[in-house]
Amino acid sequence: MLSLIVVLVILAVGVIALALVIGLGAPREEEVLQARLAEFAARDVPVTLEDIELSIPFTQRVIVPLLRQIAAFITRFTPQSIIEDTRRRLELAGNPTRLGAAEFFVMRLLVGLFLFGLLQVLLLRAPPLQRWVLSLAVGGLGFYFPMLWLNQQIARRKREILKTLPDALDLLVICVEAGLGFDAAMQKVAERWNNELGRAFARVLHEIALGRSRKDALRDMAARVDLPEMTTFVAAIIQAEQLGVSIAKVLHIQADQMRLRRRQRAEELARQAPIKMLFPLVFLIFPAMFVVLLGPALLIVLKQFGGGFLP
Repeated sequence: MLSLIVVLVILAVGVIALALVIGLGAPREEEVLQARLAEFAARDVPVTLEDIELSIPFTQRVIVPLLRQIAAFITRFTPQSIIEDTRRRLELAGNPTRLGAAEFFVMRLLVGLFLFGLLQVLLLRAPPLQRWVLSLAVGGLGFYFPMLWLNQQIARRKREILKTLPDALDLLVICVEAGLGFDAAMQKVAERWNNELGRAFARVLHEIALGRSRKDALRDMAARVDLPEMTTFVAAIIQAEQLGVSIAKVLHIQADQMRLRRRQRAEELARQAPIKMLFPLVFLIFPAMFVVLLGPALLIVLKQFGGGFLP
């Protein structure tokens, strides 16, 4: 009876976890809204309220509200520092899951519980101590794996922004020298590039349009990116605006510095390459080469001098 209850719990948690994984690939709310508006505009007959409700994806109608209710219940007993840290990491990663901090934390719990219950069922005939130790270990890995994936997304986003920042500054310089204002130049960058940096600039422009000052919006962008190069760039723009210095000249200097730093990072990575290649060379490539090159010679030597070792 106990095993049946465990199986039912695992199935329920597995269904929820699978629905959450499917929900991660759902488009953003802005994309869903634009698609629905285009669909309704193309129709010749008016739509009913039922049609509007059914046009919403299943994950948005059922899964996401259910997840939010579970998250609202669980976060009552969760330390606020954990939720704030998760929210900070999601911002640094650009929120690739399109989930809030509480929902992402609940997803981690569900994955951990699912793996824990799965190991409990698979190891029913194993000794109790071994079953519980392995179940707790695998469940802990399941709880930690989404955060590891999120850290990888943070590193990927930072690398992408570092790679595109010098080119974006060059485009800003061209636009400002052509007579555009700084906000209009950022708009050009956001329209030209559909990447992390373009989306960061688009968010700054959206916040400015909602009434925030440019200084606060830029500082928040630097905090969301958390890169020294971006922080330096934002500080230079704010200082140039406060002192009345030409923004085009400041942008030109920043672009030169960014390209110099990118060249220095490339040289640093090139110097690290021999050290990184040492382990695979010594433990993977060299043994295979020795077997291929010295294997036949070793067989001949053993046959000549080994006597009865070889036929």
